Amino acid sequence: MTKLSRDLKLWQITLIGVGIILGAGIYVLIGEAAGLAGNAVWISFILAAIVSAFTGLSYAELSSIFPKAGAEYVYVNKSLGKELAWLAGWLIILGGVISAACVSIGFANYFSALFHTPIILTALTLIMVCGIILFVGVKQSAFFTIIFTLIETTGLIIIIFIGLPMLGAVNYLEMSMSGLAGLKGIFEASALIFFAFIGFETITRLSEETKNPTKTIPKALILSIVITTIIYIFVAVSAISVLGWSNLSKSKAPLADVASSVFGPNVYLIISVIALFATFNTVLAIMLGTSRLIYGMATQNIGKFHGLARFLCSIYEKTKTPWASIMLTALFSMPFVLTGNIKTFANMTNFTVFVTFILVNASVIWFRYKKPNIKKGFKTPINIGKLPLLPVLGIITCLFMLLNVGFDVLIYGFIIMLIGIVIYWITNKRIGK
Repeated sequence: MTKLSRDLKLWQITLIGVGIILGAGIYVLIGEAAGLAGNAVWISFILAAIVSAFTGLSYAELSSIFPKAGAEYVYVNKSLGKELAWLAGWLIILGGVISAACVSIGFANYFSALFHTPIILTALTLIMVCGIILFVGVKQSAFFTIIFTLIETTGLIIIIFIGLPMLGAVNYLEMSMSGLAGLKGIFEASALIFFAFIGFETITRLSEETKNPTKTIPKALILSIVITTIIYIFVAVSAISVLGWSNLSKSKAPLADVASSVFGPNVYLIISVIALFATFNTVLAIMLGTSRLIYGMATQNIGKFHGLARFLCSIYEKTKTPWASIMLTALFSMPFVLTGNIKTFANMTNFTVFVTFILVNASVIWFRYKKPNIKKGFKTPINIGKLPLLPVLGIITCLFMLLNVGFDVLIYGFIIMLIGIVIYWITNKRIGK
């Protein structure tokens, strides 16, 4: 059977992580977040970063034990059982295709502002192009991701420098609403902004294409979260300093408007083009990670689902890429593009991720108690006896974030979970456990 090719090194994996994290959230959602949190939106970025860090360390530990493309599915399957593993895989796959659709719409908005193209058609075309790049090979996909990461990071550094002379121009604790409503806005913004941090977990699904994955993946996880958090906080403060929360919240191309308000329409064009690279990069990386999760789940279930699993495990001999799972990822992303709703999609993705993160953190705790001597290359710090505190905090913060995604999103999310459970039950009933 043809295997995936181990071509990726630490710097490549780290830049892929940075690239997928930096893309959508900061370029697309900072305006929406400012409308919720006001000038205090930078606090929301810090809160989202803390939640990401707790769970990121759990991913680092589990990836050092199980360096598999199936990532979350494998971690939960080895600890909490196959039913919850299926639920985790189901949610992450859905989160991946929904977020790819969400970011492709963000790309299309910037592209349409520049070239007056139809938004839905542009978003669908982007998904098809990304699918083709992924099919060509992981080295080629990594090359595009790294180049685009450098471009989008340059755009964010430009925004930071634009805002430096204006530091102190606004009250950075001013909220969009007063009192408890303002604090609620900060928490709601942090739940939305969490979408901007989604991506660090994606690199665990590249374990089977990474050199020395038990050491490389944990390092890349930690580095990507630290680097992006620093950039995000500086960009948020800079954007607020230039436009203020009210103007920022009304913008369809928020960072481009920050630049153009200081240097005029020519810089608007430059930042808009950089935003295209950023959102393109994020869609590519999301689809890369999602396709590898589908492939990884299929390899774990060849004996059980036989025909379907073998099809999804198919690797094209020439390119060493899982063509069937790539095709499925692209096809499943396209229907979500048709609604064109970025904010709801972002929070729907967050719902799927929060639930999965709870399961991942619970898996770390399970291994500490049930298999304390299992070989690992990285161990989450701060423990009381066998109890790892950071995964516990990861569960608590994810539960808290779930309460701030909005009631409608919670309803949709539980419906999605129910559909996944029904599919699992029907499948198992037909083929037998």
